[in-house]
Amino acid sequence: MIPSGARVWIAMGHTDMRRGMQGLAAMVQQHFTKDPFAGDLWVFRGRSGTLVKIIWHDGVGMSLYAKRLEKGRFIWPSARDGVVSLTSSQLACLLDGIDWRNPQYSWRPQSAG
Repeated sequence: MIPSGARVWIAMGHTDMRRGMQGLAAMVQQHFTKDPFAGDLWVFRGRSGTLVKIIWHDGVGMSLYAKRLEKGRFIWPSARDGVVSLTSSQLACLLDGIDWRNPQYSWRPQSAG
């Protein structure tokens, strides 16, 4: 569950997935010049595109979430550097392997009439 008010950032490009919480937090501080302890979620993707790691500090401690897709790949921006901000809904799509940039309904709403 994403805390209300928390921002979600995805790191562009690919990240060495051997990094743990400390290594990813250091990357946020050094590479993106942001505070990894500010309560934001930071999402990183491995080179193959099938593994993501998310770090988040809740004010008490740092958490690390990892997810590997059995089929398909996580949809990622094509730029090599920087970060992109997502909504919690877009993050939910991303974690399900859905293209968060252009999600499609599987049905069309009917007009009331």
